[in-house]
Amino acid sequence: MLRVVVLLILSACTYGNDLLIQNIPGRAGMTLNGTWNYIVDPYENGFYNYRYIPFDSTSNPTTSQGYFVNQKPAHKSERIEYDFDKSDRINVPGDWNYQKEKLYYYEGTVWYKKSFDYQKSQADHRVFLTFGAANYQTDVYVNAQKLGAHKGGFTPFHYEITDILKEKDNFVVVKVDNKRHQDEVPTVNTDWWNFGGITRDVTLVEMPSTFISDYFIQLEKGSKNRIKGYIQLNGPNKAGQAVTLEISGTRLKQKFKTDNRGRAVVDVSVKKLKLWSPDDPFLYDVSLSTDEEIVHDQIGFRTIATKGQNILLNGESIFLRGISIHEENPIRGGRAYSMDDARLLLGWAKELGCNYVRLAHYPHNENMVRLADEMGILVWEENPVYWTISWENKMTYATAQQQLSELISRDKNRASVIIWSMANETPVSQARMEFLVNLRTHALSMDDTRLISAALEVHGEGEGGLTRKISDPFAEYVDVLSFNQYVGWYDGLPDKCDQINWAIDQNKPVIISEFGGGALQGLHGDSLTIWTEEFQEYLYEESIEMLRRIPQLRGATPWILADFHSPRRVLPGIQDGWNRKGLIGDTGAKKKAFYVLQNFYLEIAKEFK
Repeated sequence: MLRVVVLLILSACTYGNDLLIQNIPGRAGMTLNGTWNYIVDPYENGFYNYRYIPFDSTSNPTTSQGYFVNQKPAHKSERIEYDFDKSDRINVPGDWNYQKEKLYYYEGTVWYKKSFDYQKSQADHRVFLTFGAANYQTDVYVNAQKLGAHKGGFTPFHYEITDILKEKDNFVVVKVDNKRHQDEVPTVNTDWWNFGGITRDVTLVEMPSTFISDYFIQLEKGSKNRIKGYIQLNGPNKAGQAVTLEISGTRLKQKFKTDNRGRAVVDVSVKKLKLWSPDDPFLYDVSLSTDEEIVHDQIGFRTIATKGQNILLNGESIFLRGISIHEENPIRGGRAYSMDDARLLLGWAKELGCNYVRLAHYPHNENMVRLADEMGILVWEENPVYWTISWENKMTYATAQQQLSELISRDKNRASVIIWSMANETPVSQARMEFLVNLRTHALSMDDTRLISAALEVHGEGEGGLTRKISDPFAEYVDVLSFNQYVGWYDGLPDKCDQINWAIDQNKPVIISEFGGGALQGLHGDSLTIWTEEFQEYLYEESIEMLRRIPQLRGATPWILADFHSPRRVLPGIQDGWNRKGLIGDTGAKKKAFYVLQNFYLEIAKEFK
C-alpha cells in the first residue's frame, strides 16, 4: 500500500524563501540589470579559507578575506588578492556560457558584484532585492552582510535590505554555483545545457511598511462567476486592515478585512464575467489597494477541468495543439531571458498553429506566461524532477517542494497556466511514488483550480511489444495522462508506427508530451536517411497517423520547437553539442516537419471548433 506523507520543507533549511512577493514586474523600484563585475572562482577561495571553513561562518575570524566583503587595500602594504572593480564585466541577466567563450563548459562558482545608489521615496518604506532566477545555488550579500542562500535555477527569490541600504555606495555581491549534484533537483544527468549565472532580472522593489505581498484571484474550481482566493499583507500593521479588490469592466469593488495573519479571504460573485480563452484572451485590470498602496495586475478568468476522456476549457471540449519549448534563444544562443525572447518563441508556436505549449523541463521566465496570457496560449509548467532523482533523500524532496512552491506562488494568477507537471520520465519505484504523490498533494494544497500531470513512460506488451499501455501507478493520481513516446526514432524506424496498437485502460484524456526525432536543418536526402529533414518529415507523418488512433487523444507537445544545446549530443557535423529534434534550426529556419505538424493542427482546429 502506498504510504502518503505530506513532507514539509524543514524550517532549518536555509535555501528557501519565507516571503515570495507576487507580481514583481508590477512593483515600483529600480532595475539592477546591466553590466556587473565578475570573478571566476573554481576553488571557491572567496568563500572558504584553506581549512575549508566558510568566511561568512561565525566560527571564522577572517571574514575580511571573503570576496563578499569587496575589500580594498587600506594602505600600500596591505595584501588583498582580488579586486572586483578591476575584474572583467558581464551582462545580467544572461548566462556566462554564451557571454564568455572561456566559460562555455564551465561549471562551478562565479562571483558577481554591482554597485548602486538608492534613495527611498519615503523614509518608512521597505526595500527588497529580488532575483528572477540564478542557476543553481546562490549566496547573496549586500554591503558585506549575508542576506541568505537559495537553491534552484529557475524560480524567484527575494531578500529585504531596508536596514542595510544606504543612499550612496551600496554593493551587492552574489556567489552563483551551477555545479551538478546527485541529491539536487534536477540531478547530475539532464539532456539540456547547464547554463550558469544570474539568468533573470535583478530588481530593487520599494513598498510601504505594510504592503500587499501576495494574492490569489481566480475562479473557484467549477464556477464561471465565483472568484475565490486571498490577499496577504506583510508588515507591522497587517492585522485588521481594509483591502479593496476592484475588477475594471465589472461592478465589483469590494472591501475585505485582514485577519491576525494579515490575510483577507476573497469570495465574491461577478455577473457576466467575460472568460479568457485562446480565441479571446481577455484580461481584466485587477487592482488591489490599501490606504498605503495600490497594486495592478492583468488577470484572465477561465475554468479548466476534465470529464471522462475530454479536457474542458470553460465547459467546452478542447484539443491542445501544442509544442514543447526549452528556455533558449537558438539564434542568439544561450538562455532566453527577455520579453523579446518570449515573443520569438511563442510567436513561432503561434505560427505553427499552437494554442498550447509545454514549458520543459523546469519553470521558465515569468515573461513567457505573462505573454501567453496576452497571446491566448495555454501552458503546461513543470517542476525539474527529471529522470532519476534521489527519491529517498528528504532534503532532495524539500528542494523539489520548495521549487514547486515558488513556481505556483509566482504563476497562480496566470489564466494561461492550466497544468502543473510533477516530473518527467521518472522510473517507477515505491520511493518515487511517495515522492510524486506528496508533491501532488502539496500542489493541490496551494492551488486546486488547475490540472495535475506528469510526463510518464509507456511500455510494450504482447507479441513484439507492439501493444502499448500506461502501467505507471502514478497515472491514478493525475488528471491528464501524459507520456513520452519515440516510436520511429529510439524504437525502430518510422514505418513501425503503423504496427503499434494502443490499449490505454484509464478513462482519462491523453496528451502526448513528447514525440519526434532529429534532423539537421538544411541536410536533405531520402526519407530513410537519418538526420535529414526528409527523415524527420516522414517520422512526423507516421507518428501523427499512429497517435490519431488513440481514442482519448486530446493534445500533443512534440519534442521540440527549436534546436537547443545539450552536451550529450556530440556527433560531429550533425549535432556538435545541439539536440537537433527541433522543428526550427539554430538559424531560425523551419524544417520540413514544421509544416507537417502545422497542417495537422489546421485539421484538428476544424474538428474541435
